Formats: sequence, structure tokens, C-alpha cells
Amino acid sequence: MSNKDTIQKTLSLGDIKINGAHPWDIQVHNERLYGRVLAQGSLGLGESYMDGWWDSEKLDEFFNKILRACLDKKVKLNAKVILNALYARLVNLQSVKRAFQIGAKHYGIGNDLFERMLDSRLAYSCGYWNPSASSGLKRSANLDEAQENKLDLICKKLGLKKGMKILDIGCGWGGFVKFAAERYGVEAVGITVSKEQAEFAKKKCQGLPIEIKLQDYRSVSGVFDRVISVGMIEHVGHKNYRTYMRVVERVLKDDGLFLLHAIGKDESVASTNPWIEKYIFPNSMLPSSAQLTLAFDMIFVMEDWHNFGHDYDRTLMAWFENFNKTWSEIAEKYGERFYRMWKYYLLSCAGAFRARKIQLWQIVLSKNGVPGGYTSIR
Repeated sequence: MSNKDTIQKTLSLGDIKINGAHPWDIQVHNERLYGRVLAQGSLGLGESYMDGWWDSEKLDEFFNKILRACLDKKVKLNAKVILNALYARLVNLQSVKRAFQIGAKHYGIGNDLFERMLDSRLAYSCGYWNPSASSGLKRSANLDEAQENKLDLICKKLGLKKGMKILDIGCGWGGFVKFAAERYGVEAVGITVSKEQAEFAKKKCQGLPIEIKLQDYRSVSGVFDRVISVGMIEHVGHKNYRTYMRVVERVLKDDGLFLLHAIGKDESVASTNPWIEKYIFPNSMLPSSAQLTLAFDMIFVMEDWHNFGHDYDRTLMAWFENFNKTWSEIAEKYGERFYRMWKYYLLSCAGAFRARKIQLWQIVLSKNGVPGGYTSIR
């Protein structure tokens, strides 16, 4: 059987055809694609897309169908992928020495890119589109509203009150701490490993009781009423989850609450997708529910676990719409290969959330259990 026949046979299990008529079908421009994918797996698939070897009108739906049919499990892993996975198990890829690499590689790409892609508050995490009536939040009509709903949901879950002091681990461009200070009257410390984010956040939060620090989470000091971490534990790594929880325990008051907003996988792994690792998020990995619960075992009481991963599909599609619409403004700076890389990143992730292979969790933790019980908010 030829390489092309092998690929087509596999794709057909997900109702995908080579050069087919459906918008999710793959259109091949270079016949070398088949051998490259069989030899290099997901890395070869992503790099060949960046090279213009193939296209799909609905890239997001292409990945939804691939993952729904578990086609990623049907292609044998090559030796390099296996060795990389073993290396990730043995070596701490998220050590203190490597902590700032993600800040430079991804979050330091350029604020001009993120300002065009994200909402007005620069919230680089899942929006909350469809809150329940009991939350007191309105259904979101656009990305700005979805992100404001998410920020307000976090504040409500934490029971923020004027005068509280909060810590935001992985504060990004300062969107949450600014919102919480303005709406709820809290004082805040935000930390990030991105120099560009830190500089932007300091300017954005001027005049508010907010301190922004360029700092790794392991060196945090102080005592806080509440701790929040939104979209940061994806950079912590399986060897450091327990340390991460111990850090939060150390700085959180005995009656405090910790809210962890995390992308999670359905299975426990020690490494990430090779293409994502190389081009988007170096030294990253998505935790599983088992890995997280083991990490906070005998440290925290789990008060609430809320999954709204389906909302990340819509968030990513909104980001791509913004990115695509404003691309001409920054195209000369970044170039066509970057455009294809970024499109592949956003739409492949949208497909993964649509297929429900990755999730979005908000987990509320306490040190000793909330007296009388925690009231869940949705």
C-alpha cells in the first residue's frame, strides 16, 4: 500500500477525504506530504501546513473530526517522538532556569499581535459565554462580554471584598488584577515571566493598588486572602505540580481560597504535542484531573470543579476572526509562514476543544474546608 493510500485509509475513518469536496477535507499541494506525516507524525503535519503543502477550508473541523475518531492514536509514533516523551519524563523541563523561556518565546512575540487578536482587556484564556441564570451574569454576545463574564465569575467564586489582598500567578497583561481592583476594591500582586507583559501591565495598572512583578512562582513571598492562577499551570510541568501547590499553600491565609483556571487533558501525560512544543508553547504540558488531584492531595480541600471547555472552542474562533481580520496591519512584520503557523495553532486548538479531547476547568480550593460549605457559582 502506498503512503497516500495509507493516509487516505486512516482519514476515511474520520470522514475526511484527500482533495474531497467537503470543507473539512484536505487539499494536497505536495505529494511528499504523505511520507512526511508517516515519518514525523503531528510535527510533520503541522510543519507541512506551514510550508503550504496542504490546506483545509475548515481547519478547525478537520481537527475536530480527526480527534473525534481518535485518528491521532492510529498513526504509529516514530522513535524521535518516543525519545522526546521519555526525556520529558526524566528531565524537569519547567525548572527555575527554564521558567522564563516561555515568556520570551510566546508571550513576548509582540503586544501588537495580541492587542489585535484578544479582547479589549487582553484576557488570553477561555471566555465564559453561557453562564447560568443563578450566576447573575448575562449571556455573552461577543468576546469582550465573554471575557468580562469570566473575570467577574472568578471574583464571585472567590468572594472578593474591598480591602482583600490577592495574588495572581501568571497575570498576563494585567487584565484580571485591574478588573478586580476597579470592581471589587482589592489590592493585588501580579507575577509573570514575560518582560513585555510586565511592562504593559505596569502601565495599564498605574494609579491602582497593584504591584506587577517579573518573577517565577517559586520565589513568591507574602500572605494573601485569595490566590488566582489563570492559564498558567499549563507551563508548570508534572514534576512541579506538588511544588506549585505548596507555594500557594505557603502564601495563602488559613481561611483563604485558591482558584485554579486550567486547560486539562483527559489522560495523564508527561509531554505535549511536538508541534505545539516546538512552535507555540515550549516546555508546556496539559495536566490531567488525576495529576492535579494528586498534586493537592492532603494540601487543599476541593470545594468546586467547574468544566466549561466547550466555551474555549468559541473563544478560539473569535480570536482567529480578530487575527484574520487585522492580519494586513501586521503582515509585513510577521510574514506568511507565521500567519499559517498561527492559524494552525488557533484552529487546531478550537477543533480539540470541540472534540472534547481537552477541557477547561475552574477549580476552587481551600486549606481546611469552608465552614458550612462552599456555595457553587455557575
